Amino acid sequence: MSQAHLILVLADQLGLNNPALAQARPGIDRIVMAEVAEEAGYVRHNRHKIVLLFSAMRHFADQLREAGFEVCYFRLSDGLTSLEAACAKALEQAPAEELALCAPGEYRLQAAISGWESTLGIPVHVHPDTRFLADLDAFADWAKGRKQLRMEYFYRDMRKRYRLLMDGDEPAGGRWNYDAENRKGWRGQRSIPERPAFTIDVITQQVIDEVTLAFPDNPGDLSQFALAVTHDAAQAQFDWFCEHALADFGTYQDALAEESPWLFHSLISMYLNCGLLSPLPVCERVEAAYRAGRCSLATAEGFIRQILGWREYVRGVYWLLMPEYAERNTFAAKRTLPAFFWSGDTDMRCLQRAIEQSLDLGYAHHIQRLMVIGNFALLAGLDVAQVCDWYLGVYVDAYEWVELPNTLGMALHGDLGAMASKPYAASGKYIQKQGDHCKQCRYSPAKTTGEGACPYNSLYWHFIDRHTDYLERNARMGLILANWRKRDATERQGIIAWAERELTRLVV
Repeated sequence: MSQAHLILVLADQLGLNNPALAQARPGIDRIVMAEVAEEAGYVRHNRHKIVLLFSAMRHFADQLREAGFEVCYFRLSDGLTSLEAACAKALEQAPAEELALCAPGEYRLQAAISGWESTLGIPVHVHPDTRFLADLDAFADWAKGRKQLRMEYFYRDMRKRYRLLMDGDEPAGGRWNYDAENRKGWRGQRSIPERPAFTIDVITQQVIDEVTLAFPDNPGDLSQFALAVTHDAAQAQFDWFCEHALADFGTYQDALAEESPWLFHSLISMYLNCGLLSPLPVCERVEAAYRAGRCSLATAEGFIRQILGWREYVRGVYWLLMPEYAERNTFAAKRTLPAFFWSGDTDMRCLQRAIEQSLDLGYAHHIQRLMVIGNFALLAGLDVAQVCDWYLGVYVDAYEWVELPNTLGMALHGDLGAMASKPYAASGKYIQKQGDHCKQCRYSPAKTTGEGACPYNSLYWHFIDRHTDYLERNARMGLILANWRKRDATERQGIIAWAERELTRLVV
């Protein structure tokens, strides 16, 4: 009889489709899972994320035990500092012929694991992560020789490969992209469906109590915890979305609303990213809804593009360009992250709402992340490393493979243009168009300078002015630069002076 293997299951790989579990033998192989200080504290994680992962881990451990596996589970209170220490402890309890695990999602952890064979004294078998839809080697082949890594072309290849929203060899409806139909702003046009009541079970309540004590200074209002911690519960939340919110998702996916943090969003990214849901069945379900007439083609395409296209694409970019990617800083942005990023204490209403929501719930949709918080960070020239760490910490769905390209590449245009064809910079008028925050704000998006002027406006032109040399090489920025240059010199000087005043006031 062959000797037992020890199988490490990571906190973001909580599904039976984990390739390290594919050949696992109940009654022979042992599973190790661990809540460790290093993983819980390498950035200032939101407590919602810690509770989600710890509770989901404990539930998954019970599921594995029911399937006949011996699970060696370490809780945070056991005092183990790292995953390596947890594996060493498990091997002390019972020897194993090999340690096996699915490839981690972050370069930081991959680098650490590369040294485990020598320190643990047994072979370490790292299985490729097959839970994603795009193989990393295939992505590298796709990227080879391309001057620009544009998601749209990758996404079309993925549509063809998985036959999603395809009519024969052509895209459904004759177009690949319906993004232009999914940008409507919010003016209270629709009734927002009420999310179902959430029940906290005994395991989750115990985790909430432990996390509250262990992480008193981390963001996250756990009185509002309402996240699924099992596959069945995550599936039920997705089922509710398909039934009650999907039809309006596409239309209002870019909208900003005073009255709701959720609007019609699915709230499943955190489940996809920790393994409670799988991407292909989710996409197939939404396509089926379109085919059955329960949502528009634009809605279905917008949803599927985020998962089949964007999610797979950013992972490919991350692993293709790391570790050098994390050191990029296009605009040499170095201003210290303002204290209000950890409190929401700012009188800019849209920014206040987005930050408070992010801190309290660990959630914000892509326009809040990109065009409110990220836009401010870009215009103000905030330190890219500090901003990336903030995003990685506060959001429940954040892991470096997904958050770094989204933050560094898209929000901050800090990756030397590897992902975005131009900086996603915007004035207050864009934010006014997308929602109703401006009505509750002391600043006017119609004013650029003077008392009551929206800070986004002067900061936008300050950004354009100080980075003219870079931006003039970008064909998509030509009209904006021309508009700036044709203004009277005195007017330009006044805007720059006002922006400098705003920076001094806001970024302290």
